[in-house]
Amino acid sequence: MPSSDPLPPKESALFRKILKCYEMKQYKNGLKLAKQILSNPKFTEHGETLAMKGLTLNCLGRKDEAYEHVRRGLRNDLKSHVCWHVYGLLQRSDKKYDEAIKCYRNALKWEKDNIQILRDLSLLQIQMRDLEGYRETRHQLFKLRPSQHASWIGFAMSYHLLGDYETAMNILETFLSSQTMDTYDYKHSELLLYQNNVIQEAGHYEQALQHLKDCGQQILDKLAVQESMGMLCLKLGRHEEAATIYKELIDRNPDNTEYYHKLMEARKLTDATEVIEAYRAMHTEYPQSFCARRLPLDIATGEKFCTLVDEHLRRNLRKGVPPLFVNLRSLYRDPEKVKTIGKLVECYYQNLISSGYFSAEDAANPDVPKEPASALLWTMYYLAQHYDHLRESEKALDFINAAIEHTPTLIELFVTKGRIYKHAGDVLEAVKWLDEAQSLDTADRYINSKCAKYMLRANDIQEAEDICAKFTRDGVSAMENLNEMQCMWFQTECALSYQRQEKWGEALKKCHEIDRHFAEIIEDQFDFHTYCMRKMTLRSYVGLLRLEDVLRRHPFYFKAAKCAIEVYLRLFDKPLADESAVEELDIENLPAHELKKLRNKQRKAQKKKEQELAQWKESQKKEQHAKKQLCGGDGDPEAPQLDELIPEKLARPEDPLEKAIEFLKPLQQLASDNIETHLMAFEIYLRRNKLLLMLQSLKRARKLDASNPLLHSCIVRFYRVLEQRLASTDDAVDPSVRIVIDRERENLFHGQPNATSLNEAFLRENRDNLDAVYEAAKVMYTLDEKRRDEAIGLLTAVDLKQVALEKATKLFLLLKSGYFGQCDDQLKTFKILCQKRYPLAVVFADVTATPVTTLTTSQSSSAENTQTTVTDSGNIGSVKMATSEQPTGATVAEKPSKKQKNGPEIKSN
Repeated sequence: MPSSDPLPPKESALFRKILKCYEMKQYKNGLKLAKQILSNPKFTEHGETLAMKGLTLNCLGRKDEAYEHVRRGLRNDLKSHVCWHVYGLLQRSDKKYDEAIKCYRNALKWEKDNIQILRDLSLLQIQMRDLEGYRETRHQLFKLRPSQHASWIGFAMSYHLLGDYETAMNILETFLSSQTMDTYDYKHSELLLYQNNVIQEAGHYEQALQHLKDCGQQILDKLAVQESMGMLCLKLGRHEEAATIYKELIDRNPDNTEYYHKLMEARKLTDATEVIEAYRAMHTEYPQSFCARRLPLDIATGEKFCTLVDEHLRRNLRKGVPPLFVNLRSLYRDPEKVKTIGKLVECYYQNLISSGYFSAEDAANPDVPKEPASALLWTMYYLAQHYDHLRESEKALDFINAAIEHTPTLIELFVTKGRIYKHAGDVLEAVKWLDEAQSLDTADRYINSKCAKYMLRANDIQEAEDICAKFTRDGVSAMENLNEMQCMWFQTECALSYQRQEKWGEALKKCHEIDRHFAEIIEDQFDFHTYCMRKMTLRSYVGLLRLEDVLRRHPFYFKAAKCAIEVYLRLFDKPLADESAVEELDIENLPAHELKKLRNKQRKAQKKKEQELAQWKESQKKEQHAKKQLCGGDGDPEAPQLDELIPEKLARPEDPLEKAIEFLKPLQQLASDNIETHLMAFEIYLRRNKLLLMLQSLKRARKLDASNPLLHSCIVRFYRVLEQRLASTDDAVDPSVRIVIDRERENLFHGQPNATSLNEAFLRENRDNLDAVYEAAKVMYTLDEKRRDEAIGLLTAVDLKQVALEKATKLFLLLKSGYFGQCDDQLKTFKILCQKRYPLAVVFADVTATPVTTLTTSQSSSAENTQTTVTDSGNIGSVKMATSEQPTGATVAEKPSKKQKNGPEIKSN
């Protein structure tokens, strides 16, 4: 359509050249042409030219000028679709998708059939998941361009994503019937598979199976056809047909466990003996298949299991398969199988030492050859992992030391020794052995990463960064490069380490960096909306959209969000003092000479800060320059500049609870099946004094695990707050809120008249649950400080023989934290018991008794924080316990420097 402010032919030709220069990315030429038009006194305020000049300036990174020109052009020509479209493009480049959609809709008011604007609008609508709007836009594009493949596919997909499968199927069927093709290419094949997926999602399994049979010859992905047919046959109850298909799939890939499970289901084998015999037959048919030998172990029991696992262990120990224990670890959920495996491998060890055979029967048989010398090594390696899994650390160390003495060049042995020390509670000793492992093969990225992870668990962040620097880009700091590569495991561990060290700003910086990674991943999908439609990778595209919808359900985000929420709660409970306020404190009362000293000190500190800031800015410039050189140009000037993450500012937020809620909301939406989400929500709303939101969090948590000890603690705190609010005249409960709470009283409080009786009832029901006793004891003391000794007695009377190191450490640090006040005698007694039960755990070590090295206060604090952070959460303190993968303390002896190290100390067994 003609412009609302048309140009004469000469200027109109120049304007068309500006558009062409923009498309060809000849931005400087475009600016020259725009200048020619705008220099004419008649057209100095021509709206569309000003808009295009602004768009060109934006591509050159001059964002402020760009917005100024585009807005000026829009004011001069509000009825121009070009101006509105350009303004939308500008908003889109800043990721302001909602605003861009508004601009495109305004553009369509003046030119409703503009194909390019409709396409751009559809991209933003699918990005923002405005599926209804997307369907309308795709319908309009379909009517304007019915001959284009993308119009049909986009129209069908809009209905598919909305769940209107019948309409989507009809559109696809009509489109395919209109195609006349002699040869079938990849795009046609993918379209047929996508059509089949839609039919399956509609629940028409019979139709989907027939569709695959009819179109199977046209589909190039034969594996996808077979797998889909097998699954459909099972759903339709055609077991014989399914068995044939899965047998063919196993012929193709005999090491796919899913095929074996489906084959057994198709053969209707339910009895354990029949299933084992079927697997044995498969093993005979596929002698090299690992699955056929391993899968029967999951269902076999008794003597049959002993026979099968004996055969499996011998074969793999003889061949020297390093991940043998990892492969069998799932069997360790059954205590009887654990005993059987332990006896067998111990027997192998004894016989290999005495005779060189796995058993006495083999030694007595002259036809059986001796086992290879490496069999003893791998047997000791397996036993070390076996006893480490059972947390019998001293036995595990005996075997791993013997294995290292046997073969001191095998990297896996040093990694395992480090893992044993980690599980035993000596994280710095664990770091020492991982460092030794990576020094044996500095080109192994896995060992390098594992070593860095152990260092982070030991709160040695600088060492971890130096280790990772071996595999990062030169010219950029390792931390910066790891952030660019979205190395989230490293950043998550960094955040947790900073949290243990109470470096709140640094911890929050890492959490926000991880949050930005997820935002970037969501934004990066924008490029695939046109690509997938053009390349016809429709199944993958739908999978991508569904993945992006639940992206923040990922464990990396959950860990980062949990860390951030805990830090923000800590900063709300105990906010950090403002540095400037501390400096100015009580200045008026200082004598003149003290004031002079203070001013000199402040000047020096200010000068030092300015120097550090200048150095930091210089390093940032160098890093930005390095990035540009790597990209071969100016990078992406259209990308919006994110706010700088400064730890000092992050550690002093204006509203910590609001910041915590920003991290909580995605978890409430996507991780609602995790009880920790609702417990964290309760902690936030408790501090906001929101009774209904607290109640909502407790109800959601109860649906997941009504007997959770932390949930009990939260319910008691809620009960106590409720009692205080009801008894208060200043802060009375709204009658409508009270009605809602009264409806839930029975479910939450079980008819108990007060918080104390509720806690006593919970303790009686859960005497054998240490976590429950732990929470109940804390609640007991909080509700009535006179029962302090009784609460401490509950914690110190536990039988440590049945208690894991992590839980014992949790109890010890609670007593040591001063939560119950001074309890030196009870702490000392409990510490002695823990030292006997966990001799390698340095968290219980007597520091003064070790003459080698004495820790400084900060080192000692770091050692304790490596395992647990004890915080006060409202009236009842909460202890954040480390997972089984987290370290359990820090060693008393200092880690030797690399110059001092002369290799591992080898001790004979």
